[in-house]
Amino acid sequence: LACVRVDRGEGSYFDLPGGAVDGDETEEQALVREFVEEAGMFVRPFVRIAEASQYFRKSDGSPINNQGGFWIAEQLSLDPAAKVEADHELVWLHPHTAVAQLRHDAHAWAVTTWLRRHA
Repeated sequence: LACVRVDRGEGSYFDLPGGAVDGDETEEQALVREFVEEAGMFVRPFVRIAEASQYFRKSDGSPINNQGGFWIAEQLSLDPAAKVEADHELVWLHPHTAVAQLRHDAHAWAVTTWLRRHA
């Protein structure tokens, strides 16, 4: 499973690649953009498998209700030079490891949902 390790020193964590929709872009366009920005990976989204929201505190301590869709995407190519977020590193985790290691419970739930459908 393609994940990103976000370097925060002792507070580093794993996330699924992704982020907010900008302006009038679609969720699929945002996913493609975020994969490039965070991992240098070009993808083609092909199926939305789940939607979830989770309350948590951002890095600055402010609360947020993060709501988003979770997608299966095909890797088209990899270009590390295209990555713009220096504190993000592409890592490949076994899905069971991802469930245990992902920072957000909603992300772990989405991986679990995918695993249950493909077991």
